[in-house]
Amino acid sequence: MIAQGREDEARAVLKRVRASSEIEAEITEVRELSQKKSHARDLLNPKIRGALTVGILLAIFQQVTGINTIIYYAPTLLHGAGLGNSASLLANVANGVINVAMTIVAIRLIDRVGRRPLLLVGTSGMAISLVVLALAFVVGGNHLTGATAIIAIIALLLYTGSFAVGLGPTFWLLISEIYPVGIRGRAMSVATIANWGANFVVTISFLTLLNAIHGSGTFFLFGFLTIVALVYFQRKVPETKNRSLQEIERDLFGGESSKVGGER
Repeated sequence: MIAQGREDEARAVLKRVRASSEIEAEITEVRELSQKKSHARDLLNPKIRGALTVGILLAIFQQVTGINTIIYYAPTLLHGAGLGNSASLLANVANGVINVAMTIVAIRLIDRVGRRPLLLVGTSGMAISLVVLALAFVVGGNHLTGATAIIAIIALLLYTGSFAVGLGPTFWLLISEIYPVGIRGRAMSVATIANWGANFVVTISFLTLLNAIHGSGTFFLFGFLTIVALVYFQRKVPETKNRSLQEIERDLFGGESSKVGGER
């Protein structure tokens, strides 16, 4: 807003998250930073590398934990779980409704409980759901029926809901909050490219994986990657709720704030 000359609106936003005595100083600081030019080579600065790595790995983990394989191939998976064509499509609609509903829940909670709690709880739910889904295929084989089919469908829906309340929205919010102002646009672009690149790789390899290691192996693999993601998030991803960029940078850079794009 400040970069676009909308300082009154920026001031109104800052009143919600800053003490009155801090607002004018921050507006002046951001105004000065927004006038500085950044370069692509700034991304190689050692002081930005920690934040850049966090953003890229958040982007990759969002995809390699399998969400878009569920969205793209849910009718195929549900049909394989013993449902007919119409029932598979209907269940896929239910999956979409849960996705939207839990995203709305995340929007309502993310500024109340924080980014990390939603990220960690959601990723934990994803991991549990994937393991249950994989076990359903172990017990029932590639064509599930009866109780195992019901368990698989419930696990699928829980997985989608967990993603929608956690890793889905928090990734996009975090990459807008962890970078210094002067380099933020370029760094977010790199994370976004990593996200869509990982999406492409996972999407084109999913059916090959399904044929090679079947449903159980595929979902155990996604479950393992989700657990790896959870451990990484626990250790490396900072909370950004109600925190200044300086405080966030102290977490990412081990106590030293970045000077890329000017002082922060």
